[in-house]
Amino acid sequence: MNRTTLTLPARASKPRCKGLTMVVDGGVPLGTLRDIVASAGEYLDFVKFGWGTALVSAELGEKIALLRANDVDYYFGGTLFEKHVLQDRFDDFRALCHEWSCRFVEVSNGTIELSNLEKTGYVRKLAAEFTVVSEVGFKDAGRSDRLVPRRWIEYVQDDLAAGAFLVTLESRESGTAGICRADGRLRAGLVEELVSELPVDRLLFEAPTTALQAHMVRLVGPDVNLGNVAPAGVLALETLRLGLRADTLTDFEEPAR
Repeated sequence: MNRTTLTLPARASKPRCKGLTMVVDGGVPLGTLRDIVASAGEYLDFVKFGWGTALVSAELGEKIALLRANDVDYYFGGTLFEKHVLQDRFDDFRALCHEWSCRFVEVSNGTIELSNLEKTGYVRKLAAEFTVVSEVGFKDAGRSDRLVPRRWIEYVQDDLAAGAFLVTLESRESGTAGICRADGRLRAGLVEELVSELPVDRLLFEAPTTALQAHMVRLVGPDVNLGNVAPAGVLALETLRLGLRADTLTDFEEPAR
């Protein structure tokens, strides 16, 4: 970060264990990703190759090489895991992740009929070979709305006990499911219960919009883990974390004496 005389919240340097930022790559060109890493790589911890884009990206190898050279971790979207499970090809998924030298894998059940008990079984299997990022919540807003807070908490605890390093809380890349309503409004009561009853450093909140990011920074603090950030939004998010944007400008000021 540039030197300044301002008093700003402390931010750990990479590799960080909290205050993580995950960008979702839904198919950005290699040149765009290269520019983002060059300009904001210091603040970027993970790139998730969203959905099944890893299978159709002609530039996947070059992107992975770029990320590895700049100490940015990466993993494939949970939807790709679910597709393999749906077709009874779990071992092929594991082999694919090894083929691309993935250190991290995502395990989810946001779309297919897969119980949380079954999902934790996959978490255990993969945790022996990878660092697992699991996900709780459904991509269908109605299903997520019917998942009461106690169940969210229980499912997160189950995933952590099974060996997950982080548990992602679903909101989709549009912010319209999971911890959000279909109209994009945050389920604030749910999120407050999650934050109060779970180890917040082990949670990754999907927050694709500025409003969601600002809310989570104000609620949890600058070191909240946030995901599904747009590739071009990494620096803007960092300003929210540091109180350098109107949304959080006064939140981290010391009281006047």
